[in-house]
Amino acid sequence: QVQLVESGGGSVEAGGSLRLSCVASGDKYDMYRMDWVRQRPRKECAGIATIDSNSRVTYGYAVKDRFTSSRDNAKKTMYLEMSSLKPEDPAMYYCVGEWYGGSCPSSPYAWSARYFSYWGQGTQVTVTS
Repeated sequence: QVQLVESGGGSVEAGGSLRLSCVASGDKYDMYRMDWVRQRPRKECAGIATIDSNSRVTYGYAVKDRFTSSRDNAKKTMYLEMSSLKPEDPAMYYCVGEWYGGSCPSSPYAWSARYFSYWGQGTQVTVTS
């Protein structure tokens, strides 16, 4: 079991940058596949970046070359560096362990999301013009 806490969200102008952090506690964090996902209004829960237990990273097409994800198991922390933010990027951003698709916990199906995966509380990102 693992507990996750995100931080670093906020409001930024279009074209700006933010750095999100996710701090883990509990057992076996380094064995989990970890993801950054986001929930945009009236959109489906979408994967942003995946980091497997060997720290291999893959990105969603929409954020490739703009966002960078990393994982520091010694610090039990993962990061999402967000650059060139666009008007379509505002969302609730989550770090999550053992997620293989499905709803974010901010959806009407939060019970299902939390049953299958380990979620942080989320951090809100907004982009201003």
